[in-house]
Amino acid sequence: MNPVCALPGAKPGDLATRFPDPAFDPVPVPGVHEQLAVLAGGCFWCTEAVFRELDGVLAVTSGYAGGAARDATYERVCSGATGHAEAIAIRFDPQRIRYGRLLKVFFAVAHDPTQVDGQGHDRGRQYRSAIFHTDEDQRAVAQAYIEQLDAAHVFAAPIATELAPLHAFFEAEPYHQDYAARHPQQPYVAAVAAPKLARLRRQFATLLRGGAAA
Repeated sequence: MNPVCALPGAKPGDLATRFPDPAFDPVPVPGVHEQLAVLAGGCFWCTEAVFRELDGVLAVTSGYAGGAARDATYERVCSGATGHAEAIAIRFDPQRIRYGRLLKVFFAVAHDPTQVDGQGHDRGRQYRSAIFHTDEDQRAVAQAYIEQLDAAHVFAAPIATELAPLHAFFEAEPYHQDYAARHPQQPYVAAVAAPKLARLRRQFATLLRGGAAA
C-alpha cells in the first residue's frame, strides 16, 4: 500500500446535499436485526475505519472476497492475480441503518468508485471497487443506486463499481483488523484514512454513533 491521499472523484460541493439517498431502498423486514454487507473499495484499512463509525453497524471485519480459499492470504492477494479484492464484511442492524444508506457512505466517502482496478497509487485487481451482494434484494438496491448516481452526474466519470454475488468472505490476518484505529500515525493511515474520516464526521454527522437517527 502506498501513502497517497486518494480523494473521491466526485464533483466539488457539499457531499451530504449532492449525494441523494437511494430512491430504491426497501423497508427492512420487521424483527430482522442483523444483515451482512460486503464491500470493496481499495485498502481495507481505510474502508473499515469509515464504517466502524456508523450508528447501526455492529461489526466490521477486513478480509478478501472474489477468489478461492487457498489464495486468501495477504501475500497472495497482493499479487493481484488471485481474483480477490481487499474487502470488508459489515454486520449491521437494518432497523437502524438500511443497506442503501451504507452504499451512500460507500460511494460518497469510503472510496472513488470511478477508478478501475485501483485507488490512487494502489493499483491492481485487489484494489477494485466492488459490491458483493448476498441476495437479489442487495443486488437490486446497488444496481439502482449506481444508475441513479450516474444519471445525476454526481461523479465526473462513470461509476466503475463491479457487482458480483458473494460466494465467500475470508477474514484477513489479525494484524489487519481495526488497523487504522490502532495505528493512527502510520503514514498511509494518516494520508488516506484520516481525510475520509474527517469528511464523514463533517458531512454525515447524523449517521454517526451518538448522532441523530438515520
